[in-house]
Amino acid sequence: MNKKEKQTFSDRAGPIKSFPVTILQANLGRICNLSCNHCHHAASPEAKEMMPREVMEEIIKVVEKADITTVDITGGAPELHPDLCPFINRLCRPGLNIILRTNLVALMEPEQAGLAAYLKEKKIELVASLPCYMEENVTAQRGDLAYNKSIAALKKLNSLGYGQDNGLELDLVYNPGGPFLPGRQEELEAIYRRELQLEHGITFNRLLTLTNMPIGRFKDILFKKGQLNQYFELLRDSYNQATLSGLMCRSQISVGWDGTIYDCDFNLALDAPVDVEKAHIACFDLNSLKNRTIVAGEHCYGCTAGAGSSCNGTLEAGE
Repeated sequence: MNKKEKQTFSDRAGPIKSFPVTILQANLGRICNLSCNHCHHAASPEAKEMMPREVMEEIIKVVEKADITTVDITGGAPELHPDLCPFINRLCRPGLNIILRTNLVALMEPEQAGLAAYLKEKKIELVASLPCYMEENVTAQRGDLAYNKSIAALKKLNSLGYGQDNGLELDLVYNPGGPFLPGRQEELEAIYRRELQLEHGITFNRLLTLTNMPIGRFKDILFKKGQLNQYFELLRDSYNQATLSGLMCRSQISVGWDGTIYDCDFNLALDAPVDVEKAHIACFDLNSLKNRTIVAGEHCYGCTAGAGSSCNGTLEAGE
């Protein structure tokens, strides 16, 4: 093992300081209608974790008083939270961008029949996970029928005006089907755009590429296959110092379902709260969160490998 491989992430990156918080990501819980192989939260239909109304109220208070420009709602499958729409209703205000991260399949659940139209009415930006444009790859990650339901959801969203140049943003998310890095985002986007249009008549705004994180269910699968160390070596060998300036953790916080504050959703999965005295949304203090030191670990190689990876796709500094 060479010297570079022996160094920890913190040795190579040094202390990473945050910028002012402009994005608040709210994880509504681990409940999901799927059990995807790459899920860092190991979300599933059997999960019990769900954000209570009290925590939602604290988030609303923070958004009202702090200079938050974006609320990013994720899960699990946030569509399955019974208070999603009331939560969005309370959040909506001029100048605030609201993002909902969807696995698409959840939008096709019978009890969600009117949700897509509601999201259009509120002009909610959608970031939809579609791990591949090919059915066999989606099935391998998500199970039978997931692809067909995802395509049906995309067609429904297109029929409502999403994914066109009209302000209703529909971004798709690609993640690799195994222990390798994503290809170049612009090249994959061109392929997605061509194939989805030709095969299904589907349009979208952008494709975001994400690196699979070596935590949660994906880590367990790699361990069972004897590929975990090899994947970590790939991430370490692909470390790109230029990605550090664009890391999503530097300008956002992630609020877990119990109200605990984290630097990112991956740290939430690892139960590694922000390094401040009171890491809970009820004790939110913008000054203590500004210029804090990010809680980093070996999994951070996943965001800094190659062209970089974030909730908004490739980090431009890494290209």
